[in-house]
Amino acid sequence: MAPGLDEDAALPVGDRDTIFHTRGVTKVYGEGPAAVHALRGVDLEIPTGELVVLLGPSGSGKSTLLNILGGIDRATDGDVMFRDQNLTAMNDRRLTAYRRAHVGFVFQFYNLMPSLTARENVELVAEISPAPMPAMEALTLVDLGDRAEHFPSELSGGEQQRVAIARAIAKKPTVLFCDEPTGALDSKTGVTVLTALQKLNQELGATTLIITHAAATAAMADRVIHFADGNIREIAVNHNPASASEISW
Repeated sequence: MAPGLDEDAALPVGDRDTIFHTRGVTKVYGEGPAAVHALRGVDLEIPTGELVVLLGPSGSGKSTLLNILGGIDRATDGDVMFRDQNLTAMNDRRLTAYRRAHVGFVFQFYNLMPSLTARENVELVAEISPAPMPAMEALTLVDLGDRAEHFPSELSGGEQQRVAIARAIAKKPTVLFCDEPTGALDSKTGVTVLTALQKLNQELGATTLIITHAAATAAMADRVIHFADGNIREIAVNHNPASASEISW
């Protein structure tokens, strides 16, 4: 462990132009003939502040890579750099510090506490964050300030997902990972959620990675990473991203 770093401390930062840099990253589940090769030598650089969309069929390795970048899974081999910090070399305590200080997660299913209001669900991050954003500020950023005292059962699917986004951003993450955030939503509601994510990327500057099966989402990204068979098939840079409100699928 670096001098003066404990699991509650923010990690030191290095090159601010590239937030993630991977080389030869593999992930193998199991052994022998039954082994599953989820990642097969992924080389990747992600610039700081971008909104990145990862596309590919189920089983292509997208979620595995996201989990490794987010510090909730470990690569079997290769290097995963967050700025100047090698995530693959970190022990569990340092990975906890990394997730706590830098990472926000949004998943397909909202994972809200049903007995808590929207505001109280967002306030949960205060228990693990050193300097959280006020819950009402986070809810206002996703246009839910007027729904703060409602319980999840009183909110639509899109509203519940935006509460989950507010909860993730309330810890002021450096990186926001979104795994199929519109997967349980219809197209119209999904666009509302994507609009919120694009707004937050632009206003808060958090590097945002979105996994999705909705290929039309690529139009709003700064960078689109196409996955197939555990590796990157293509990376496309979009110099003129569209507004999320213009997307339909």
